[in-house]
Amino acid sequence: MIIRILGEGQYDVADTALERLNELDAAVEAAVESGDEATFRPALHALLDGVRTVGVAHALDSLDESDLILPDGESSIDEVRELLADDGLIPG
Repeated sequence: MIIRILGEGQYDVADTALERLNELDAAVEAAVESGDEATFRPALHALLDGVRTVGVAHALDSLDESDLILPDGESSIDEVRELLADDGLIPG
């Protein structure tokens, strides 16, 4: 799966890593749903760091289509709320 972090680039992420990323995504979703700014930012950064850790960065000039697009680490809680689907930022 190819995951893009806006403003940063793309990462190849193995399907086996999605369960852990879904756990991190659930924390982001819970913070957004409750409007909890104090837990939102650390949860979003943990999710993005998780993608960077388990993923392999694509070359910056790569034109591969992304399977998922995640907000950058400076996105507001309202911006992330608009991106959330029924099952979070990362389906599953």
